[in-house]
Amino acid sequence: MNKISAVIITLNEEDLLQNCLDSIEDIADEIIVVDSFSTDKTEEICSKNKKLRFYHRKFDGYIEQRNYAVSLANNPYILAIDADEALSFDLHNSIKELKENWTHDYYSFNRLNNFCGKWIRYCGWYPDVKLRLFDSRKGKFGGINPHDRLEMIPGSTFKHLKGDLLHYSYKTISEHILQQNKFSDIKSQALFNNRKKLYAMKIVFSPAVGFIKSYFIKLGFLDGFYGFVICMNTAYYAFLTYTKLWDMNTHRRRENKKNVFN
Repeated sequence: MNKISAVIITLNEEDLLQNCLDSIEDIADEIIVVDSFSTDKTEEICSKNKKLRFYHRKFDGYIEQRNYAVSLANNPYILAIDADEALSFDLHNSIKELKENWTHDYYSFNRLNNFCGKWIRYCGWYPDVKLRLFDSRKGKFGGINPHDRLEMIPGSTFKHLKGDLLHYSYKTISEHILQQNKFSDIKSQALFNNRKKLYAMKIVFSPAVGFIKSYFIKLGFLDGFYGFVICMNTAYYAFLTYTKLWDMNTHRRRENKKNVFN
């Protein structure tokens, strides 16, 4: 039987963590939790699980934190899951079958997002395909923070699994807005560090195009009021990211000019 290590990164996850742990209890042969110094009952909840190993680590990025958690696993087969996620019944059974017959290098599955108590099936939020089950000898997490993605070596094989990863994303609209502001800080800084070029028109058109795409083309209006909110916040996230990047680039140009004349 193939053994699977589940890896979770946490920060103050007491509300949903137990639900996540319950959903993977008979799937994971070990559970690795890397925590960014939570101040709630996250560590206490983890201490009750005999399969679980708990570590503290200063947060320096989602990509870095996930890869560190993977490096601590004793088994090469990894299930990366967040504390606010849980396996659906069908996905649970799909992964359970793999323990008997692991046939590919990595596996994808759909993520179904819950926003303010409503399951969102449009807005570009579903199917929200995730690659979170993989052979760690064949790949690792990359991308641009805060949006990590699994990067596998060329020639790796994959299969899409039946079932949904259930994501309990935001309980309130305010939570979503706060997270968009936080994530735009992280992404704009990452783009700035990579010296990403930015044109003024992108600040204008990117949010507008994002809203039209998610609300009309991806049928966000079918998700009702919360669909509208999500699509507006998607546009707002793009606006925040690029205005913050513009601001940082402006300050850098001023500093460069100042250094030239000094």
